[in-house]
Amino acid sequence: MSDLVVKIEQALVAARAAGAVAADAVLVESSGVETRVRGEEIDFVTQAHERTLGIRAFAAGGKGLRSAITSTSDLARESIERMAREAVALARTTAEDPTAGLPEGGFGAEHPNLGLFDPADREASVEAHIESARRAERAARAVDPRITNSEGSEASSRFSRVAYGNSAGFLGEYEAASHQLAAMPIASENGTMQVDSWWTVGRTRARLLSPEDVGRRAAERALRRLGARRVATCEVPVIFDPVTASSLLRQIVGCVSGYAVYRESSFLAGRLGERIASELVTLVDDGRLPGGLGSRPFDGEGLPTRRNVVLERGRLASWLLDSYSGRKLGLASTGSAARSAGSAPGVSSTNLWLEPGATTPEEIVGSTERGFLVTSLIGQGFSPVTGDFSRGAAGMWIEGGRPVHAVEEVTIAGNLGAMLEAVDAVGSDLLWLGSVAAPTLRVASMMVAGD
Repeated sequence: MSDLVVKIEQALVAARAAGAVAADAVLVESSGVETRVRGEEIDFVTQAHERTLGIRAFAAGGKGLRSAITSTSDLARESIERMAREAVALARTTAEDPTAGLPEGGFGAEHPNLGLFDPADREASVEAHIESARRAERAARAVDPRITNSEGSEASSRFSRVAYGNSAGFLGEYEAASHQLAAMPIASENGTMQVDSWWTVGRTRARLLSPEDVGRRAAERALRRLGARRVATCEVPVIFDPVTASSLLRQIVGCVSGYAVYRESSFLAGRLGERIASELVTLVDDGRLPGGLGSRPFDGEGLPTRRNVVLERGRLASWLLDSYSGRKLGLASTGSAARSAGSAPGVSSTNLWLEPGATTPEEIVGSTERGFLVTSLIGQGFSPVTGDFSRGAAGMWIEGGRPVHAVEEVTIAGNLGAMLEAVDAVGSDLLWLGSVAAPTLRVASMMVAGD
């Protein structure tokens, strides 16, 4: 039994002894290093280690349970017992909720090896991280003389151990890691400057791109933004590259969260089972994808993670639910609960992706007579209640099936529901740069507001 599980058991025993009718606890231990360089100079190095225990207690009420959460970084037995008593005392002061409570059962019994970390990566030194960042910087600057400066290149690693248990009998833990390398070069020409970036992430250092690849790709993205200008306001096909397409998926997640649905704060509420998107759109969330940055063996309530098909050939096939939002909707949890040590469970995607098509991104651009290829989105102009979408954008203007010049300082606008229905091309270039991934996709028509 690990030291983390021992602390979880202490918290549960203390909560029940203080009068809780049910309780759960989560303990997160994390450590990491982050480095950044500019040129050959070290900008900063940070190292951190922390442990936080969260205790959620449920107290009895006449028409439902009352609940409260406390957290502490002091893991002495006396501190844990005090925090458990405080959680129960706080719970008794809160409003009753007939929906509150632990899951009714079905807890994760299997703990599969999902490839979430490599123990050897712990041996990577701070100096090794600094050298990776420097190699990315050198590679970016070597691409073209117009790469004149940098906002820095960063290399980081983070390791975590997570333990969760509840009074219904579940105890589990897992270990995970994430590593990242990023470069942010600045290109200059004719008195103007443009900055862009590229990065690579993985559960193990072995899965990262080489620093030279990261630096080169970042430089190429910065260089292609030189000479950017606005375009006249028009309505044209809009192509989202994998980086910007993934941001659309994050907005969909907010609209299929059980909390947004039962509160009717999503434009998709009430549309389960309906076709809401093009047949080219299949959206999958899978918490057990080997090596996935969102993978974990169980969710924030101890339920097993699983594969959920959210959109199947355009049909809204599933919400994402924890046990609370599931009860509100009369449905079972989809194993999508997520929580930090100091918060109650909520809903989150795990590894979310749009299924790729058979068309290459070059073919999508080549079949677009006139349009806009979006490579960067700015701002947060999206309403989940109405689906209205409006964001600043930059990218490349397309004429005759080829990019002809860079574009900046424009706004693209539409409605996410209409955009999903108007997807008429999905690329083959599925790209993982985090826990959400997408290929290139094209929306048949959107408003581009410029001059």
